[in-house]
Amino acid sequence: MSTITTTTAAQGWRPDEEFFPPGDVVPTALIMQTATLAGSVDGDTPAVRVAFVDDDESAAYVAEGSDITEHDPDLNEIVVRTKKISRLVNLSNEQYRQTETATQLAQSVARDLVRKADSSYIDDTTPVGLLNVVGGVSGGSVFDSLDNLVELIATLETNGATPSHIVLDPLGWASFRNMKVATSYNQTLLGAGTTDAVPMLLGLPVLRSRFITPYHGLVIDKSAIAAVVGPVSIATSEHALFAKDSVQLRATWRIGWGVTRPDRLGKFQLEPGT
Repeated sequence: MSTITTTTAAQGWRPDEEFFPPGDVVPTALIMQTATLAGSVDGDTPAVRVAFVDDDESAAYVAEGSDITEHDPDLNEIVVRTKKISRLVNLSNEQYRQTETATQLAQSVARDLVRKADSSYIDDTTPVGLLNVVGGVSGGSVFDSLDNLVELIATLETNGATPSHIVLDPLGWASFRNMKVATSYNQTLLGAGTTDAVPMLLGLPVLRSRFITPYHGLVIDKSAIAAVVGPVSIATSEHALFAKDSVQLRATWRIGWGVTRPDRLGKFQLEPGT
């Protein structure tokens, strides 16, 4: 009697599982655009330990032949664990075989993974979302004037940040676009917007997310955020729902993040006009 192996078994008895680089499948996720990739782990318990040095401004001039004062570096780290985002879809075989079903379903699942990832990255409690990070710099209210936002960016730069993005909710971005040059003018402060290629504000690219509290925004230095991002895994089974003559599709994506230097992350809010 010969031994049954995956080499000779029919495809249904050795279903494939597909892995995709997250940058190919979910490139629009905020974690992919506004954080620095620190590694990848598999499981709820394993972690990535992100080591960094707290800057110590101890460099000084020294006279020729004089002793140089010793300064020990302040070694620090954050521990980043991940959580798994999952989606399970059941389809009849007849529906699954329709021409556009597989393509449209893959796009829908990808959008759902991005939706959950963005929501958690912005406003979760574990890991802590960017809006809830303790130690971030508050820029106060920004409305009818960019002055406070200019001051916030300057404060972050004073803390050593190199701001890379501004993230706003759509209503907040609309408020910025409605700012006028002066009360007696109809010309908008940021321009008409009819020829915008990439939304920009004070020289920084603007990303919009519906998961930020309305009329709130973030100034982000992506080098201050460590992201742990795994591949997007998609598996299809014709056997889990065998009795129903149906197909089951499973998608998973494991992500986590941590902020190494909270004082390089800024928050602000816009008050809608009355």
